[in-house]
Order: sequence, then C-alpha cells, then structure tokens
Amino acid sequence: MTIDKNTLVSEIVAENYKSASVFKSHKIDFCCNGNRSLEEVCNGDLTINILIDEILETQIQESDLPDFQTWDIGFLSDYIYNNHHVYVEKKIPELKQYLHKISRVHGENHPELNKVYELFCESADDLTLHMKKEELILFPYFKQLAQAEKDGSKVTATQFKTVQSPISMMHDEHDNEGHRFRKIAELTNDYTPPADACTTYKVAFLMLQEFEADLHKHIHLENNILFKRAIKSENNL
Repeated sequence: MTIDKNTLVSEIVAENYKSASVFKSHKIDFCCNGNRSLEEVCNGDLTINILIDEILETQIQESDLPDFQTWDIGFLSDYIYNNHHVYVEKKIPELKQYLHKISRVHGENHPELNKVYELFCESADDLTLHMKKEELILFPYFKQLAQAEKDGSKVTATQFKTVQSPISMMHDEHDNEGHRFRKIAELTNDYTPPADACTTYKVAFLMLQEFEADLHKHIHLENNILFKRAIKSENNL
C-alpha cells in the first residue's frame, strides 16, 4: 500500500500487523485510536518521514502472520474467539491470583499495586461481559452475513436495525479498556518491576504485559478489520 501523511494508522496495521511494533515503540495507540492519520500522531522529534521509513522497513520483513483481510468475517470471528477470547478467559483467574498476592505482600512498600489489582479486576469483569455480548449476538450475526455473501441465504432479523449500533457500543467498551491499561502501564512504569521485586512480582508483571499485548491485537482485529468489514457486508446485502 502507498503510505503518506494522510494514511490512517488503522489502515497500515490492518494491512501489515508487524507495523504495530513501530507504533507501540512511539506510544501511538493503533487499536482503540487507530483512525488517525500519520500527520495527526506525529509530534516532537517524531517526523512523518521517520515514521514512514520505520513502517516501510517492517513491510520488507517476511511476514508469517495470516492475511486476515482475505478471511470471511465468520471465520475471522471464530479465530478471534479461539485465539483471544479463550486466552482472556484462561488468564484472568491466573492474573487475579498473582496480582492479589503481590499487592498483599508488597502493597505497603508499593501502594500502586493495590490500584493495579483494582483496575485489573474491573477490566476482568467488563471484558467477560463484553466478550459474551460478541459471542452471543455479534459473531453469530457476522457468520450469517458471511454465509449470505457466499450463497445468498437470508439473514435473520435482529433486535438492532443496523450492526453499526452494537459495534459503536463495542468501540466504546474497547476505548474503556485501552484507557484502563494505559493507566496500569503508567502505574507499573511500563511493567518494570522494582529492585526489591520477588520472582512472583516479576512473573505477574510479565503476565500483565503479555495480557495487554494480546488485548491490543484482539481489539485491533475487531476495530480495524472485523467490524469495518461487517458494516460493509451488511450495507452490500
């Protein structure tokens, strides 16, 4: 793809997920706030030319990632469920246990751990409900849209007039998680354990960092690819 100052961050990452590492290194949100141009996200010492050069460098690298743009939205929905929803469900109880332990043991010397634990518990509750809404309402509808595009089958009527309404709600909930994890990253100094951190402390921060990285990809796939294509598919039908 041709990249210039007007190209949206979301378009670049949707085309080449390896470019996400470039945006992350410059603390540019590519998942929740990806609908901004390169011109909008550049500031200070980061010029558009530098950013474009770094992005183009990732395009040269051979990619072993799937081409999500070529998948139908039903298959992509299954992929997101199997690779991200299941991951979140598995990691939530593990992380709660670790974060509760280090906040209890180290909270007196590092009171920020209590807030980190509180924020993660809020995220766990909200994400669990959020994913169920996708699994029970949106993903089945996306599969119907994909099937209708293939064979012209009829799409069952839904409680919403257009898929844009629930998708807008999902965007808002994604934004909330993005804000929450930016706060967690800030409180943990970008997941850097202090000098007196025990092994459990270090493992908890590593797990939390991995959880955030997975959430970024999860939200990117939905916001920048799945949801956009679902809206387009519904309009076409």
